[in-house]
Amino acid sequence: MELNLSGKTALVVASSQGLGFAIAERLVKEGANVMISGREEDKLRQKASQLESLGLGKVAYQKTDITNGNDINQLVKVTAETFQTIDMLVNNAGGPPTGSFEELTDEEWQKSFELNLLSYVRMIRAALPYLKQQGGKILNIASTSIKEPIPGLILSNTFRTGIVGLSKTLASELAQYNILINTIAPGRIATDRVKHLDQMNADKLGVDMETVVSQVKAGIPLKRYGTPEEFANVATFLLSDANTYMTGSSFLVDGGMVKAI
Repeated sequence: MELNLSGKTALVVASSQGLGFAIAERLVKEGANVMISGREEDKLRQKASQLESLGLGKVAYQKTDITNGNDINQLVKVTAETFQTIDMLVNNAGGPPTGSFEELTDEEWQKSFELNLLSYVRMIRAALPYLKQQGGKILNIASTSIKEPIPGLILSNTFRTGIVGLSKTLASELAQYNILINTIAPGRIATDRVKHLDQMNADKLGVDMETVVSQVKAGIPLKRYGTPEEFANVATFLLSDANTYMTGSSFLVDGGMVKAI
């Protein structure tokens, strides 16, 4: 199977760690040029150097606060200036706070909207002129909450579902430009975010984290957490030339954990 990513340009948002970095790394290994972004410049510099050491695709970085519209516009501008084009956009953002409906304030709802949904809208809008030039791929990272609400994560349940509506609508609007857009949803992938959630659940239940992890694994048909590399493999396929006819769809990478059809 030919992915044909060599020499193409990907902008991967929130990619100094976790799933974003795993996707950036896989794309670089396939020969793509990659712009990584995040809020911590020192970490970005270190990660860019790590990716460049692979000796394959070119790598650049840009410090970005994706809740800031000006930062988003600058990120897209610098990416296009650095690599002359943008072929792939990977939207990503950190997870919102936990909490029940009655616990969360207007401010927390607004911040989560700006981080987890509006940033995707703004990023697509800014990158669209470049993607329209020769077609391309947009991949929106969400969560399994798009299929099955997660207790204690009402902010994620709400705004991640909005990402699906956005992707499905844009699949029709952007098809005329040969732009394919899909949503990918991680389940229990071994990242710092999941470790944090497991620790919070352990604290709430008054047990050690290993107990929580064992209980979660028992509910996953494959009986283990996924790896960032496994998630990145699926993402890379969807971004590549191997995907020519899938758009407006949502894909779970969850080891069979979600029971919804």
